[in-house]
Order: sequence, then structure tokens, then C-alpha cells
Amino acid sequence: MDIIARFLHRAKQKQARVVLPDGQDERVLTAACRLFDQDIARPIVLGSAERIAEAAVHAGLSRDGLTAIDPAVSPQVEAYAAAYARRRNVEPCVARRLVRKPLVYGGMMLAQGDAEVMVAGALNATATVIQASAVTVGYAPEIQTASSFFLMILPSYGGKTDVPLIYADCGVNVQPTAEQLADIALTTEATAARLLDEPPRVALLSFSTTGSGTHADADKVRRALALIRQRRPDARIDGEFQADTALCARVAAQKLKRSSAVAGAANVLIFPDLDAGNIAYKLTQYLAGAHAIGPILQGFAKPVSDLSRGASVDDIVDAAAICLAQVPSDGA
Repeated sequence: MDIIARFLHRAKQKQARVVLPDGQDERVLTAACRLFDQDIARPIVLGSAERIAEAAVHAGLSRDGLTAIDPAVSPQVEAYAAAYARRRNVEPCVARRLVRKPLVYGGMMLAQGDAEVMVAGALNATATVIQASAVTVGYAPEIQTASSFFLMILPSYGGKTDVPLIYADCGVNVQPTAEQLADIALTTEATAARLLDEPPRVALLSFSTTGSGTHADADKVRRALALIRQRRPDARIDGEFQADTALCARVAAQKLKRSSAVAGAANVLIFPDLDAGNIAYKLTQYLAGAHAIGPILQGFAKPVSDLSRGASVDDIVDAAAICLAQVPSDGA
């Protein structure tokens, strides 16, 4: 059973609610029907009732049993608007106007416990999804940085097949500060703990290995590690490492003068900037034939996924599977 199939199997046991704010998009509606028909989750699609109906007819879909909500006329608007106004300290009339937007309405569903997962972005830019999630769902405890990760499934690696690695950040923070890099590493460690079948071993990557290079960029990674060790001295996060030191035990033994629980065995790679992360995941995808799933947003109090606006139905279902895998079994 491949890793996505395992996530979908877990999801069936949880029967979590997945809100899809882009419900009037045919791809999203088709994915929602698949999630419902295969008993993977309880999808809730948002959008104009008329446009959702038109999309269903055009795609030849049956909406029997599928929950669809039009935020413009939903009776929940008043309750969500009141909660949003308290949270953001805005006038009720402003909150009411915002909550009628599908992305904000979906975020409030998560915030109010009316859904466990949000999968959005087919019709919205990443920045818009992040902004809506930040003002509704909010950030995870002690985290102030939204970021993203890719789940990379390598066909073969280390003598095994279908090996998962997690790459971050590959889609949000262009030039993260040391503080943001620390947030990204700690967030991704938590993500990996929920997704991988082994403990996270998180490597902070650089062109330098433990001081071998001198430059402000390497200094930033070292500063991030110092911050992480202040906040979470128990975290299995180490660096700064060159990629070969992070991944190859033989190289790590040659280059490191100290012991490390991460070096030579990393399963989570944290990149120093978006250039490195974006280039690395695409090289891995195209040269190594890896299956790249993402970007999935992280750092929020509840699981939220961002979709490429060119996402396929399979991409949407895969993103939902990864988010569903992060929902506690009790749905809390």
C-alpha cells in the first residue's frame, strides 16, 4: 500500500469534514464527489448554489448526499461574523461582508469546529489562502510563520522503494529570517511526526557544514539552529549541513567532528530560502522521478492545504489525504 493509500485508509476511519471553498470549480466538485463516494471523508463544498449546480451538470456529476453551502445566504453567517468581529476587533458589518466570501467562511468553519480540514486555492492565489487562514484559523501555538511543504515520494532510495521525504519551505517564504527559519523547521518537524512512519530527523541545509563556510547566509542557518535549541532542546533538528552530510552516513562521518542523530539519516530537509527549496523539489521530481505532492500549507492551528490553480482532481484528493492524515483520531 503506497503512502497516499495509507492516508486515505486512515481518513476513512476518522470521517473528518473537509471544507472546499472553491466548490463551483469542476475539478474541486469532482474531487469532493470522489471523497464522498469512496467514503474517505465528509466533503463540504462552498460557492454559489447556481454555479455549483451548473458545474455538476457540466461535469456529469451526481451531488446526491454532498453538502453544499452558499456563504452569501448561509444562516451561519451571523454567528461566524460575530466570532470574526471579536477575534479581529472589526465592526460587525465588516465581518459580515468578509464571512460571506467562501475562503473566509471556510476558515471560520475550521475555527468554530464545524470542519476539520480546508483544501483551497484552485481559484485563489497562495497569498490569499494564507491571509484568509491567518485571520480565521490562526497559527499553531508558538508559531508566527506560515510555510509550506512538499511530500516527496522517491521511487527508490537507500535500498527501499516509495520512500517519503519532506521538503520545506518550497512555496511561501522567499528569504526567511533566522526566526522564520526556526518556525519553519519546528512546524515541519510536527508535520513529519504526523505523516511519517518514523521519527522526524530534520536537517537545516546550507552550502556550509557546521562552520565550514563563512557567509551571512550560513550564519542565518546557524542562528536558526540556536533559536530552535532554546525553544525545543529535545527536537531532533540539526545543522547547518550540506545536503550530502544530511543524507549520506558515509559523508557525515567524514565531515562531522561530533555526533548527530540527524546527519546521514535526515528524512526532513529545511532549505535556507525559496530559491533552494523550489529548485530542489523540481530537480528531485524530474531527475529522480519522485512524486511531488504539494505545496501543503502548515503552521496553522488546523490543517489547511493550498492548491496550484492548475491542480488536477488527483492533486486535490492527494492534498486532502495529507491534510486528513494530520487530523487527530478524535477529530479534535
